[in-house]
Amino acid sequence: MSRAEAKRAEAKRALVPYESLANALGADRIARELQAAGHEVVRTGGFGLAWLEPMIVIDGEAFGPVQDLDALDTVALGPLDELPALARQQRLVFDRCGHTDPFEYDPSWLLEQLEREPRQIIEEIKASGLRGRGGAGFPAHIKWQTVYDAVCKTGAPQKYIVVNADEGDSGTFADRLIMEGDPFRLIEGMLLSGHATGADKGLVYLRSEYPLAAEIFARAIDLARTLGLLEKFDIELFIGAGAYICGEETSLLESLEGKRGEIRVKPPVPAVAGLFGQPTLVHNVITLCAVPGILQIGGKAYADIGVGASTGSMTFQLAGNIKRGGLYELPFGLSLRELIEDWGGGTRTGNPFGAVQVGGPLGAYLFENDLDTPLSYEEMAKLGAGIGHGGLVVFDDTVDLVQQAHFAFAFCEHESCGKCTPCRIGSVRGKEAVAALASGEYTESRLEVIEDLCEVMEQTSLCQMGGMTPIPVRSALGWAFSAQGGNRSGIGPK
Repeated sequence: MSRAEAKRAEAKRALVPYESLANALGADRIARELQAAGHEVVRTGGFGLAWLEPMIVIDGEAFGPVQDLDALDTVALGPLDELPALARQQRLVFDRCGHTDPFEYDPSWLLEQLEREPRQIIEEIKASGLRGRGGAGFPAHIKWQTVYDAVCKTGAPQKYIVVNADEGDSGTFADRLIMEGDPFRLIEGMLLSGHATGADKGLVYLRSEYPLAAEIFARAIDLARTLGLLEKFDIELFIGAGAYICGEETSLLESLEGKRGEIRVKPPVPAVAGLFGQPTLVHNVITLCAVPGILQIGGKAYADIGVGASTGSMTFQLAGNIKRGGLYELPFGLSLRELIEDWGGGTRTGNPFGAVQVGGPLGAYLFENDLDTPLSYEEMAKLGAGIGHGGLVVFDDTVDLVQQAHFAFAFCEHESCGKCTPCRIGSVRGKEAVAALASGEYTESRLEVIEDLCEVMEQTSLCQMGGMTPIPVRSALGWAFSAQGGNRSGIGPK
């Protein structure tokens, strides 16, 4: 009997991922075949190691990518707890994901935490240095304190926790993975933040492209209600309609109120007057999912992870032309090179590295001479870049950076809410100007026009949709027309 046959004969319990990517690659079929062979199959979340999906675990031994149960020997990875791609991570958000049935939940720890004084929880968040994981990296405790104070001073009739799960940035999938694999981690974060700030209603704004996440999270809400967790704090799931702009917090609030998703002028900020004019704590999924881990180890211990003011772990997501794409939860401070070459294995094509866009479609393009930069909010800012939601899209040396600049303007044109002229019109004129560059109509004056458009959009747009579009445009064109870039596009001065 082969090792694979012996494993199948002896196995009592097999963990098989039930998440969108693994299912698309055959996890459902593998689960059925294991069940037919008489094994106990537990559908879990995914571990986030995309290049190994479907990855299954049989009696603690990992295998992946699995397509044929009769050929397990060829995809044996060894003991799960010794797998370097997982063992070397520092998982505070995704510690349960992949290991357990997402619907087997013991609320004991959560109930104990909900007995704590609200101010104690806010102080732990402050001590942790937690910053928003959705974009700008704003200190979380300031939002919490503002909502708490607004409640105490005004006696607001209703307070809200709003979760931004409209995960639209390119190369990002952390929200989906946690909502499909460990929905109670988000429910914990919502209940704890609601208790701390005085809110008693929570709404999750989920992108429509995540039907499985919607199904799993809705079931988790029902289970939480059965467990008596939602007697003082209710949770509602709201499905968006596919507008990228609704990832911006005020557009999201407009959409939740049944209006067209458009930017609100600030102030007031949502923490003071948010949903229906009431104090509202708006956070990204991963920000709230970090809260339970902070309370488990303590705010000070969390602050000791990472570097400087970039504390804790970040759920980095590697996508694009990358050999080992997936989610890696690691402390802030490792370099771009470590993440792309060590963790990601370099480009999938095997060609030399060309560029990486960090932080979604409005993020900067970074290049070989940037790769030794530590991944922290402060160090990335020195490059004119950000971390955003932690998504990185990698390109090899065949990337056409003029085309990428054109895409940035085109994306802004398509996704703009249209409320402000700089974003609505500037993106169209910018797209036209870059298209002319791409067709070979290079002139210095055309580049000056593009720079003027970028300056107007950056300085006068109502929100980051228009205000950040110049970031990828400038970084892409700056490199394409520089001596370092080697004129990769084949246009412009020789």
